[in-house]
Amino acid sequence: MKELIEFLIKAKQKTYAGKGAETTSCRPESHDLMYSEDDYMYYDTFLGGGKFVGEEALWIKGKPYWSMNYAGRVTGENFSGDFLKEALLLVPEDKPFRGPDHYENDGYTYDCKVEGDFAWFQGYETICYRGMQIYECYFHGSIIE
Repeated sequence: MKELIEFLIKAKQKTYAGKGAETTSCRPESHDLMYSEDDYMYYDTFLGGGKFVGEEALWIKGKPYWSMNYAGRVTGENFSGDFLKEALLLVPEDKPFRGPDHYENDGYTYDCKVEGDFAWFQGYETICYRGMQIYECYFHGSIIE
């Protein structure tokens, strides 16, 4: 499991959070990012921007193994996609879903709460700018059987 989570973290850091290049869209107007290494493949696809929905998924040897769905929205002014990506680069090994429990930089604050574990989880993240919430995102996922 450790090797799998290390791959997942690396894949997240090389795709959206790491400002990786998008691949060919799998649906009209979707944003798609993919990373693979040896027997593992990671795919992140989402629709929208200010309000968005998406899915991340992980395959092992061509078989789906894990997935996470997310839906979020910008709720205020001064949202920074770069700050969100900065927080998501810090995805923790013990909760490899979104960003860390708490992160701050230059007036922005990212908070993430998760219930469950890698096999079955749900969570909620927010970004505040100078104390005012400007972004929120719900996510959930599990191992696929």
